[in-house]
Amino acid sequence: MSDRPRLLPLLGQSHAGLGQSHTGRSAMTCMYRCGNACDHPVPNESDNPYFGDVVQAEVSRRGVVRAGAVGALVLGFAGAGAASAAPALAAPGGNGAAPDVNAATARKGGAPKALTFSPIPPNRLDNFVVPNGYDHSVVLHWGDPVEPDAPAFNLNRQTAYAQSKQFGYNNDFVAVLPLDKKGDRALLVVNHEYTNENLMFPGFTTLDALTVEQLRVAIAAHGLSVVELERVGETGEWKPVTRGARKYNRRITALATRFDFTGPVAGSAYLKTAADPRGKVAIGTLNNCAGGVTPWGTILSGEENFNQYFVGGDGVPEADKPKLARYGISTTARYTSDSRKWDRADERFDLAKHPNEANRFGWIVELDPFDPEAKPRKHTAMGRFKHEGANVIVAKSGHVAAYMGDDERFDYLYKFVTDKKFKPGNSWQAREHNLTLLESGTLYVAKLDYTSASEIDGSGTLPSDGAFNGTGRWIPLVRGDRSYVPGMTAAEVLTFTRLAGDAVGATKMDRPEDVEPNPVNGKIYVALTNNTNRAPAATPRPTRPTRARPTGTGTSSKWPRTGATTRARPSPGRSRSSAATRPTRRPTSPATTRPRSRRSPARTTSPSTAPATCGSPRTATRWAPTTASSRRRSRARSGAT
Repeated sequence: MSDRPRLLPLLGQSHAGLGQSHTGRSAMTCMYRCGNACDHPVPNESDNPYFGDVVQAEVSRRGVVRAGAVGALVLGFAGAGAASAAPALAAPGGNGAAPDVNAATARKGGAPKALTFSPIPPNRLDNFVVPNGYDHSVVLHWGDPVEPDAPAFNLNRQTAYAQSKQFGYNNDFVAVLPLDKKGDRALLVVNHEYTNENLMFPGFTTLDALTVEQLRVAIAAHGLSVVELERVGETGEWKPVTRGARKYNRRITALATRFDFTGPVAGSAYLKTAADPRGKVAIGTLNNCAGGVTPWGTILSGEENFNQYFVGGDGVPEADKPKLARYGISTTARYTSDSRKWDRADERFDLAKHPNEANRFGWIVELDPFDPEAKPRKHTAMGRFKHEGANVIVAKSGHVAAYMGDDERFDYLYKFVTDKKFKPGNSWQAREHNLTLLESGTLYVAKLDYTSASEIDGSGTLPSDGAFNGTGRWIPLVRGDRSYVPGMTAAEVLTFTRLAGDAVGATKMDRPEDVEPNPVNGKIYVALTNNTNRAPAATPRPTRPTRARPTGTGTSSKWPRTGATTRARPSPGRSRSSAATRPTRRPTSPATTRPRSRRSPARTTSPSTAPATCGSPRTATRWAPTTASSRRRSRARSGAT
């Protein structure tokens, strides 16, 4: 049997023991990526208002849905404007000088130009398809060396030790951070969200049949990788640096990497375990999904579907069960049908023995890729839920805001505003200060309402105030050690943030995922991926949804910036993609098709440092569904493309 992985098909198939696929997604992906979340009861059983109901009740009756469907929602949180900030990437131990991100990004000269290419027609080719005139290449495969002393990858003799030094599995967030002004050297930072054990291990039969060492390999394949890259001449390609010290290269794993807790929950009873009686240091990070690049050059990574890795929820104290259930952890059975049973490799995943271990996941992680000696941190001030990611923006006041989505059906949108102000500049002193920004601040949750329905007739004509409007507000949940939620302490609010959102009447959303600022106009876009219970207009939504399967429906939302002058700046590239397998060949044709891994690249975008708004604790919110014609008018007014 070959020690090299085989090239896998891309198209969704049914897999033995895994059932049928969920719409366009492989059933195997559903199982391993999120623990078949759509097949389990919806954790939010509150009677809070649902965003879909607000839209349906106030919009569809006016004909907007009939006229063009609700394709985008414009949301604007009124408040202070924001000033843009370029990333300050000061190297540790240096003289404080940072790489010039703008110069590195635009090294070919001039402003970025629009891409022009022939669109790829819909197809079911089992290949990676690129437009004519474009090419692609693989930068890293699963198992490639990251740390200089990493053993060579051996498919049939995998060990946790080797995987802890090798490139991890199933990429999600990807960031490229310049290391020089020419743009010829960079750091690649990648989230390794989840593992597919039945693809990783030759001869796989069942999860129960895996050896303890194989389980440890899978745990080590989760986390992040930091890898130094260099350009391949003038080809435009990147490749890993394979010589020299490679001092930045490191693996962050779920197996052994130590994380410091920061903020109000650090040291609280909710984080204390037998292995960490002080409640200050976590081991590992799980299910890291999207992320962001901060203006001070660090990486933010969201711990998302962490619930699927834990067992023994039926054995925790009765008082703790509602809190676990609210986060999707079964409290009626030791093992769910799709359990990975990691407790066989590490008993900390057994909640019957270590009931607080689950509380140590579900946070925003901050990693400093320019300081390989710095421990990554979990910021408790930003709340605990299924974080898709976090993207940081700087207001004119100097305070920093992070917008976040809880990627679960019928869960909430959040905003975090720092207590301290951002220090501009590339000095080491400024960066040291900015590294503390996310340790303290105010956490808010969104509550939305609809207002301008009486002026919407479905024709696309703007209401008298010039926009399809709704209102809402950011409800403060906690600041430091002060809770704004009756009956909950600050530590409770931050550890069980979903319950706090339930208590204050936050608006249920359709799986809010990534939150991204527009570098041209400063608007903030929220992707509402889908909701398995989000029915067509004619179908009433159940008040307390239980079980369902995905429908693939989704919504795009955007917050317009108000009162700020936007200055778009080039920034480090970012994309979300995946390369779980090791291609064994590369076609030579510069166009048409290319092989890729099972999980297709989702999209390519850039983390923005452009302006947006932080808002005040109770600022008004503006949002609205738009028809195609109104979106054209909006683009004409704003100059957006």
